[in-house]
Amino acid sequence: MLTIGKKEFWFVVGSQHLYGEEALQEVKSHAEKMVAALNDSGKLPYPIVLQELAVTPDVITKIMKEVNYRDEVAGVITWMHTFSPAKMWIRGTKLLQKPLLHLATQYNESIPWSTIDMDFMNLNQSAHGDREYGFINARLQKQNKIVVGYWQRAEVQKQIAEWMDVAVAYNESFGIKVARFGDNMRNVAVTEGDKVEAQIQFGWTVDYFGIGDLVQYVDAVKEDEIEAVFNEYKELYDFDYGDYDHQTWEDHVKVQARQEIGLRRFLEAGNYTAFSTNFEDLYGMQQLPGLAVQRLMAEGYGFAGEGDWKTAAIDRLLKIMAHNQNTGFMEDYTYELAAGHEAILQSHMMEVDPTLAVNKPKIVVSPLSMGDREDPARLVFDGKAGDGVVVSMADFGTHYKLLVNEVAAFEPTEAAPNLPVARVLWEVKPNFQDGVQAWIEAGGGHHTVVSLSLTTDQVLTWAKLVGLEVTVIK
Repeated sequence: MLTIGKKEFWFVVGSQHLYGEEALQEVKSHAEKMVAALNDSGKLPYPIVLQELAVTPDVITKIMKEVNYRDEVAGVITWMHTFSPAKMWIRGTKLLQKPLLHLATQYNESIPWSTIDMDFMNLNQSAHGDREYGFINARLQKQNKIVVGYWQRAEVQKQIAEWMDVAVAYNESFGIKVARFGDNMRNVAVTEGDKVEAQIQFGWTVDYFGIGDLVQYVDAVKEDEIEAVFNEYKELYDFDYGDYDHQTWEDHVKVQARQEIGLRRFLEAGNYTAFSTNFEDLYGMQQLPGLAVQRLMAEGYGFAGEGDWKTAAIDRLLKIMAHNQNTGFMEDYTYELAAGHEAILQSHMMEVDPTLAVNKPKIVVSPLSMGDREDPARLVFDGKAGDGVVVSMADFGTHYKLLVNEVAAFEPTEAAPNLPVARVLWEVKPNFQDGVQAWIEAGGGHHTVVSLSLTTDQVLTWAKLVGLEVTVIK
């Protein structure tokens, strides 16, 4: 399974020396209890680590420098317990190169009217501190996230958790490496893009390889290794032999097992986390990789077909955010236009992500009209139901642009016995006519990444961090 390393977030509490050492000790005590409770809540995907109180410019600057230096620190959560003069934060905040969340909360939920005095007012000044601190972040154009509400509430913790996933993906984006096996599909416009600009803006490294580079790895796979993977298939999937005799069918499936092993070894050798293939460039390959690609997507690799490296990188990025749950490469295929039931059938030639499967996948071998190779094996299944987001990126020559459409996926109710590929169905928002028209007018591509685990807000948070134009349709 393709995983990321250990990550944590630093919790920095703003205060000052004005109110004396006794007050600072209470601030520290409140912060310790808050961090312990948040970590114990089970709601956060990554731990938070309390730092020393941010009471001077030097302390703040030292903390932010250390955040930048330490790879395991994915971002900073700040909380203004008292009034924290914002000029103290300028240097450190300017230096910070990782995501920042301003948690606008306070330790106590309600005002203790029967006992409140000026000591309590001076100590619990989050409302005061939030405005001062928020101003300097706005002036510095920090593009930080702001979460507002009582810190013990489930909805506040959910927002923090969702931001954490985006922050980790933002950091990991600078390590995304895409291997392109062959070039883009000929005469297709939307899959093209400026790779240098993508590396500058998003951190993605995109490398080209001739298909022969991959063939060397595939040809080196041993027969006993193929048998081991084939036996794994037996445990995980149903076998649909169709009209093939068993030996021919199994031989075709084992080609995919060989390709799976070879692909994985190639990607691991170069530390690649995403890849693309192209059915127009298969020199030396027996089949277009189908089942092999699906298996790697299930492990967390990003992928897109026809050389679409942008979508492959977006796939990997969103898989990181979603912990590889219910997220994968997709392509618009066919409209359902029955009145009141309008939808879009999503699929691909073969490479539909098994993380979206609602039922046990079956392995099918079927001819493929494109690629001029032998009949490839693939996993066939129906997609899950759920609300989600569909994302597409396009290079408009002067800039990159992200398209986001909210959708409602649903399980198919009719069988498709002659369709030898996995299928996903969804309704677009706000409705079919307006949603499809807006997508086309904005230049949204036919290759997308869908996630039934992420929200529009999470995608927008990442886009804001990288200065990316976004069109949202919902």
